[in-house]
Amino acid sequence: MTVAEDFHVNNRSKMVSQATPESRLTGGEDDNSLHNQVDELLCQELPERQVILEFEGTRPKPYFSDHNGGENSALGVRAAEDDLNSDVEAEEKQKEMTLEDMYKNDGTLYDDDEDDSDWEPVKRQVELMRWFCTNCTMVNVEDVFLCDICGEHRDSGILRHGFYASPFMQDVGAPSVEAEVQESHEDHARSSPPSSSTVVGFDEKMLLHSEVEMKSHPHPERADRLQAIAASLATAGIFPGRCRSLPAREITKEELQMVHSSEHIDAVEMTSHMFSSYFTPDTYANEHSARAARIAAGLCADLASTIISGRSKNGFALVRPPGHHAGIKHAMGFCLHNNAAVAALAAQGAGAKKVLIVDWDVHHGNGTQEIFDGNKSVLYISLHRHEGGNFYPGTGAAHEVGTMGAEGYCVNIPWSRRGVGDNDYVFAFHHIVLPIASAFAPDFTIISAGFDAARGDPLGCCDVTPAGYAQMTHMLSALSGGKLLVILEGGYNLRSISSSAVAVIKVLLGDSPISEIADAVPSKAGLRTVLEVLKIQRSYWPSLESIFWELQSQWGMFLVDNRRKQIRKRRRVLAPIWWKWGRKSMLYHLLNGHLHVKTKR
Repeated sequence: MTVAEDFHVNNRSKMVSQATPESRLTGGEDDNSLHNQVDELLCQELPERQVILEFEGTRPKPYFSDHNGGENSALGVRAAEDDLNSDVEAEEKQKEMTLEDMYKNDGTLYDDDEDDSDWEPVKRQVELMRWFCTNCTMVNVEDVFLCDICGEHRDSGILRHGFYASPFMQDVGAPSVEAEVQESHEDHARSSPPSSSTVVGFDEKMLLHSEVEMKSHPHPERADRLQAIAASLATAGIFPGRCRSLPAREITKEELQMVHSSEHIDAVEMTSHMFSSYFTPDTYANEHSARAARIAAGLCADLASTIISGRSKNGFALVRPPGHHAGIKHAMGFCLHNNAAVAALAAQGAGAKKVLIVDWDVHHGNGTQEIFDGNKSVLYISLHRHEGGNFYPGTGAAHEVGTMGAEGYCVNIPWSRRGVGDNDYVFAFHHIVLPIASAFAPDFTIISAGFDAARGDPLGCCDVTPAGYAQMTHMLSALSGGKLLVILEGGYNLRSISSSAVAVIKVLLGDSPISEIADAVPSKAGLRTVLEVLKIQRSYWPSLESIFWELQSQWGMFLVDNRRKQIRKRRRVLAPIWWKWGRKSMLYHLLNGHLHVKTKR
């Protein structure tokens, strides 16, 4: 863990008027960090943005700020400021010169009538005002009112009204929107029982966990995430309203020691005495972070116990910091304590023998997998972007199935590309997740619900909709007698995360999913991933054998059909088919890649 020494306490501000130097941190895999994915996206999406302009004569000279917040960027800004200051000081000294001083200058002072061919004007540094989008954190110039990346208005009311606020208009209270939503939920409340079977865990103290040091743009894991979800739930009358709350408490060290090592627990606690610290370059902590992590873990443990005891049917843990990257001895990927692991062991302590954890966060939950590796009483299933190990954190390949006699109790469904959407996820649920989960027959089900695979998320770059999340929740609610706990993990587009969370909680309340995704047809890459997982997992779950061979036959037909389409497309693009029998037959064969051309004898 490294501690930052120089701080700029302004991470809640959305207007930046000057470049700010930052301390460089060491340790961790900087190139593969979650936060760096945002920096890379910013560079890809905004390749021509000029943050600083230097005027040289009448032509603007661009100066680009380092998006990674490196020393070169900070030094470049400071050097430019030093040049400007020195020039200003020189001008002031010239004004203070006496006639005697001017006389002693040996005539070197310039006159307007003299030759100025080699004269260079003073370089003046002018920095454009910038604002950071509340919805996606991306940077925009001052004269733009809608975010270049997500289209959100710079003064949108998403933190007051959630995703019900208009993304294209400035927040002016939106009374009509709130009145409409309020009327609809009051009609529903009249037909609902006074005491809800769905409980929500939330505490405002978790909002104090924040990154102190201001970097190139706000950290994606920020307090606004919880605020946007809470605002959406309040505007819709769901919480407070249809759901009841659970009093928050801080988890004890003894409970944490069932999941993490004492050294890890002490390292997290040590941050409460520090103004700012980092476990990895993208995993920050301030003086409030340790307490926020204890509250998050405590809420998850109590929610699990409440559901197992029958006092509630299901629940939603609206918590941060997230947890599924936190392992036995390490914090990483924005995560300090593993909330899902704490909840699973709390459920077992309350009487559940077998616990299922389904992790649909776009990143693999390497910490959860590590904690339960070799444990046959906890089945871990993860759907995530993997791309051959090139997507953060690089773990979660299909062949990682568990160890020490618990092979098959770890199921990884690693997507090979970006852009995966509802159809691929629902297809994988039907053919892998539900068959294995049904055979396992859990007493309690936990969803590590990261919403960073949602459409519009800047880190996940996938395409799952609120309807997709609602349907997956609906399918899992049929397990464990409906005893289901949803725990918030990632998700960094406020509209995506809040609309998805509301859709999931509505399913927990008994509402039907937004729309049924029937007969989901997967993409070619998605079908290939499902077949790869089935081929490996059928050795441990016999019910998958028939599913594998059925899909294998369909996949073979798909390949043949796809091959024919490729051949037709190639012929159509490269050379007309009638060239084959005319004077251009030689050219036809050459263009279509035929190596052997028959000649007439």
